[in-house]
Amino acid sequence: MTAPAASLPPRPVRDARGKRPQFYEAPGLDQAMSMILALASELATMRERMDTLERVLEQNGIEAGAAVEAYQPTPEVLTERELWRQAFLARLTYLARKDAADAARGDTESRFRETIETIAKG
Repeated sequence: MTAPAASLPPRPVRDARGKRPQFYEAPGLDQAMSMILALASELATMRERMDTLERVLEQNGIEAGAAVEAYQPTPEVLTERELWRQAFLARLTYLARKDAADAARGDTESRFRETIETIAKG
């Protein structure tokens, strides 16, 4: 069994530098699509894990539905869940945070192109 999230040290958030390619003309649509895909990925993973857990419990004669509905989490569990939620939101809002950091540093499309040109020239 894995260690609870509360006992793990926080991992530093690392962002890729430079301008990301933009696929949609409407401002923010790339960010929205990134968030939607992150949510879809998380949802699919959770669905598979829940299905596996329900099947394992059923194979062992445990009907978990009612027990799940009646469960009251402890303060420790609530803390672990909040730590997970914060990490999830950080992943979900990655592009918005990165764009804000790029803007604060003054990373622009023209600076990106200048950097590529400089690298190409050697």
